[in-house]
Amino acid sequence: MSVLLASAPALPLGKSGKFVAAAYIVFVLVILIYVAIMAVRAQRLEGELTELQHDVEASRRGAARAAQPEPHAAQTESVL
Repeated sequence: MSVLLASAPALPLGKSGKFVAAAYIVFVLVILIYVAIMAVRAQRLEGELTELQHDVEASRRGAARAAQPEPHAAQTESVL
């Protein structure tokens, strides 16, 4: 194995530094783009969850109103 590594040509350190720096820059950019996409998706999901919570609360309020008898209906029934 060491014979193979010794015989393989290596780039001079001055020329390979640019490629290593470029690779790190690309890697960091990919990570930043991924984090940005996840942040946008999390915000969208949070908005949808808030909207669903408001819908559930509204439907619960509507169900509670339907379960309570209206005062006018109770009065008209006693008169009849």
